[in-house]
Amino acid sequence: MFGAPLRSGLMMRPFLALALVLVLVLPARAEMLTGAQIRDLFTGNTVAGHYVTGGPFSEYHAPDGRALGDNGLTLNVDACWNTDGDKVCYHYGPAKDRRTYCFTVERNGDNLALKVADTGRLNALAKVEKGNPKDHGDGGRRWSCDDLLAARPSDRLRVLARIGR
Repeated sequence: MFGAPLRSGLMMRPFLALALVLVLVLPARAEMLTGAQIRDLFTGNTVAGHYVTGGPFSEYHAPDGRALGDNGLTLNVDACWNTDGDKVCYHYGPAKDRRTYCFTVERNGDNLALKVADTGRLNALAKVEKGNPKDHGDGGRRWSCDDLLAARPSDRLRVLARIGR
């Protein structure tokens, strides 16, 4: 009677060891982030990485909705960001010439995959850097995000409440 549990316990050890190895070695499953998760992760932090075409980018996601930094081709001017449903959207240029790009975000550990919202095509791989380590700024220029921010007052109030204003 006492031997049965001991034998089954010994037989389970190889399986437990194998399970532990698999957990440690295999990559974690990607998690699709919600709009609220994206907003919490990006607000006040820098998202930096490389487009699938190879070009680098680094953008500080200011709590006021500005996307400061470099979108891979040029320094951002009149660049804004917001969440729309479960997507993050970037708006480049003044209202009359604005280009908008929206992405879903998948997280696998510290790694992010930004996928074109309409097609699911992988656009970039990135990581979040806490704060604004590259000191991205607006160069003293007035930005044209006001119309975007005014359109989403509930998002702005949540962000302001989060940063204690």
